[in-house]
Amino acid sequence: MMKAVRFEKFGDADEVLIYGDIETPVAGPGEVLVKLHTSAVNPSDTKKRMASFPNLLDDGYVIPHSDGAGVIAAVGEGVPEARIGERVFTFNAQYGRRFGTAAEYVALPSAHAPCLPDPASFEVGACLGIPAMTAHRCVFADGSVNGKTVLVTGGAGRVGFYAIQWAALSGARVIATASNDADADACRNAGASIIVNHRDTGWPEALLAATNGEKVDRVVEVEFGANLENVLKVIGTSGVIATYSSTVEKEPKLPFLKMMYLDITIRMVIVYAMPDEAKDHAVSDIQDALEAGRLQHRVARLIPLADCASAHREIEAGEVRGSVVLKIKGA
Repeated sequence: MMKAVRFEKFGDADEVLIYGDIETPVAGPGEVLVKLHTSAVNPSDTKKRMASFPNLLDDGYVIPHSDGAGVIAAVGEGVPEARIGERVFTFNAQYGRRFGTAAEYVALPSAHAPCLPDPASFEVGACLGIPAMTAHRCVFADGSVNGKTVLVTGGAGRVGFYAIQWAALSGARVIATASNDADADACRNAGASIIVNHRDTGWPEALLAATNGEKVDRVVEVEFGANLENVLKVIGTSGVIATYSSTVEKEPKLPFLKMMYLDITIRMVIVYAMPDEAKDHAVSDIQDALEAGRLQHRVARLIPLADCASAHREIEAGEVRGSVVLKIKGA
């Protein structure tokens, strides 16, 4: 048996998350069994717990979370035994599957547990799946950004912070929005050369003043519906908006003619549905960057697995900027 967190019904974290003993999984064909050291909570995890996927519990309880890091303890048929003992990070652990990383062990496809380079801690490893891979897809899905101007809204957030770095490391001029001095400093340290305050109703004008009227080529967007009107003021013809969230306006209305005459591309990004080649590209670049120490990371909280409910509350409150990571007891 192993310790794990599970939920058997939808609802508030304090009411439905249960910490206790569950049978340890076994690695099936093509899978690895990972002894987890850490597990990270992302907004999609809290939304699933609140029934964003109404059929999620049809086959029984769910162990939440897709992201984590640990060491491969066993391998299933078809996976080289040489992988045993390998340090790994996980992604998509609980996508299309019931059992995720809020546990001492997780069994998942070998490809979803890539090697975690030695310079990176297990705490860092838990930050990589959804935040770093989503950011990578947003920045690179539509080609090179070298020499381009990239706007990252909400640049101090989990995805935005990595998006700034990916773009800056690849030769882009990066502009970020931030709402306070601390967040502005984080964006600047990550590689943004221009910062505007998105709480200022005149931020598009401030951005264009800072660029001498030059509009941006790409936008990595954290609040698509709420920000669209202002983004259209600063994006150039044939620009791309890559968005991974629209929480405030879940069904935004599009100004079709304005966007059509700008030849705008809208790209929706979610790490769960990324094509395999995009996942492979992201993993390879993450590993290279970790080896070289080129990425910064923000772990905002380290919380024991048994206190998983408090970690979910932190994410739902929306005030924490970095990743909330659970430490697995005994790891």
